[in-house]
Amino acid sequence: MANYGEEIKYQRTKRNKTLQQVEKDTGISNSNLSRWESGKVVPSIDFCVMLADYYGISLDELIGRDIKDK
Repeated sequence: MANYGEEIKYQRTKRNKTLQQVEKDTGISNSNLSRWESGKVVPSIDFCVMLADYYGISLDELIGRDIKDK
């Protein structure tokens, strides 16, 4: 599994979004986004759901979790 902060940043940058654009679109402060992306703070599940919905991906994708068939 990738570092969750790196994965959150990857999801944003692959869509060519700035922290300010995500803040404007979601209401999540860019300072919080920056701390999450740097791994300094872990976002709550509520914020993770907001970001996953915003990017149109699953929570697993947002945090870089691979689901393997058992």
